[in-house]
Amino acid sequence: MAGPLLVADAPHLLYRAFYALPDSITGPDKQPVNALLGSVNVTLQVIEEHAPRAVVMCFGAEAADYRTEAFPAYHADRPPMPEGLESQWAKAPALYEAFGWTVLDHDGLEADDLLHSLALAEERAGGRALIFTGDRDLFQCATENVHILLQQARAGFTEMGPEEVRERYGIGPEQVPDFIALRGDPSDGLPGAKGIGAKTAADILQRKGDLEHAILGAIREKPSVRRALIEQADELRAFREIATLVEVELDTVPDTPTDWAGGAKAAADLGMNRLAERLRKLAEEA
Repeated sequence: MAGPLLVADAPHLLYRAFYALPDSITGPDKQPVNALLGSVNVTLQVIEEHAPRAVVMCFGAEAADYRTEAFPAYHADRPPMPEGLESQWAKAPALYEAFGWTVLDHDGLEADDLLHSLALAEERAGGRALIFTGDRDLFQCATENVHILLQQARAGFTEMGPEEVRERYGIGPEQVPDFIALRGDPSDGLPGAKGIGAKTAADILQRKGDLEHAILGAIREKPSVRRALIEQADELRAFREIATLVEVELDTVPDTPTDWAGGAKAAADLGMNRLAERLRKLAEEA
């Protein structure tokens, strides 16, 4: 059986590696390469464990236009990209492509939307997809053939299918946007419904099914929940729209093995000598 299509959240991997590794890791130009090194190393680890048939690294807009139009505070509090990361960001696509990995970017949509779209296309073509990210918003993509590989601090990787999503939140993947609308998402600047946390949000959705039915049946809820659902109804609908990933039509990706030799050369050019040596050995063994 062919391995899954690995679709990776490149912004997450770069940011995570930038803060996890010291910026004293530099290349020949004395510029830091810690984010590049870390993002590649962790992707290679996933490749070793899951043997994907191809790898796609997804970039995208910091905040999709339709999301900021629906709620101007969306992503508004995020700080600008650190200078040391900015220079690496520009080098990342060429480095990833040297490994034979496909790089996708989009001016109007976010990386999450591309991850979602690629996974859908792969499943419709009869394949399996593994979404590599640190963003729980992607839990809405989980199906029997699409799993989320969640990167977490100290916990390593957690593979999430539909059952794991239900165990964690008490709701199904299809209810995740409604759950985010009610509970909120501080990382995206979404406040959620006043006074409604994760437990109450899950309880409402277990009983009502979705946000719209929760709003329609608000009169039967306890006073604080009733007030939030009625007074914030339009705002909560906007939050759900923001949390719902958009599908863009994408072609399926052909089988593409990782190019160890190409990766070794690119790593050496960036001064990542230990990584380059490891990749050369893999190229010789292939």
